[in-house]
This record gives sequence, C-alpha cells and structure tokens, in this order.
Amino acid sequence: WEDSEGDTLIVLANEQQSDDIIGLNSYWRAVYAVRAWRGGHFRAVVVSGGSPPGVHKSMAAVIGDFLAANGIPREKIFLEEKSLSTRENAQYTKEMIGNWPGRNVLLTSDYHTFRALRVFRAAGLEVAPRPFPDVIKQANSIVNRGPCFWGLLVETAKIAYYRARGWITL
Repeated sequence: WEDSEGDTLIVLANEQQSDDIIGLNSYWRAVYAVRAWRGGHFRAVVVSGGSPPGVHKSMAAVIGDFLAANGIPREKIFLEEKSLSTRENAQYTKEMIGNWPGRNVLLTSDYHTFRALRVFRAAGLEVAPRPFPDVIKQANSIVNRGPCFWGLLVETAKIAYYRARGWITL
C-alpha cells in the first residue's frame, strides 16, 4: 500500500444523487483527494466523471465543488465531464492531460484500483496508484460486509468483462 506522490492527481468520480449532491463513494474519493492535496506536492487535480441521464451537473463538477470548498484552489481543479465508465475516464483524461509534464497519480477506491490502473495504462496514460481504504474500512462493520461483498463481486465481473473485451491485460 503506498500513497504515491506526483504532479497531477487524477480522481475518478463514482456516483452522485439525482439532485446534484455527492454520492457516498464519490464523497470518500473526494475526502482522500483533499487529504492527498494537503499532504502532497500535487500541482493539479483532474476529476473525471460525466453526467448520467437526468442529472444536471456532472459527477466531476460535484466533486470539484467539494474539493474547492475544502481548500483546493479552483484554478488547480480540472474537470473531465464526458466519461461514464472507467474506460472512458481513461480515454478522456488522456485526451485532456496526455501532454502534461510530470507524474500522474490515480486515486480511487482500493477495490477499483486493480482495474482502473490497467485501463489507464492500456489507454496510454502512465499512472501511479494511490488507492484509499474503502472496502477495507467498511468491512470492519458487520452491517457493511454484505454490501462490500456484493461490490467486490460486481468489480470482479467488471474485470472479467474488461479482460474479455481486450480493454485490460492481467
């Protein structure tokens, strides 16, 4: 487990409520992005996540507002607002920052890091991992173990799907 440092911190959005309020998984990703910003030497934060149907603000914009409200300067927050999947996160983020100098660091949930890291690398954007303890922490509560188990099953299915499509290699 490592807290990779770099120049650009890439944060993957996950969910939001229909009334443009940050969802639980996105909230924790945003919290750890603020912690990374405060403790690191990042020069920019890229938040990647589009707007599902029926939602006014993109997931990236909702997280961007949270980051700004917690001390990250707005001019250091860049929004990728077209993607609706991890694969699209990688593709559109590469289009956006592919020529930026320095080291890119990918912040996402612990259970999502395996697939996300491989998707970004397959898209041609080299990133260092910076997972945060999501399922690891939630599984400490008996109430959360069922949802955690289900989430891990879904992520495993997504890994298999991405592998079958040739979008990642194991």
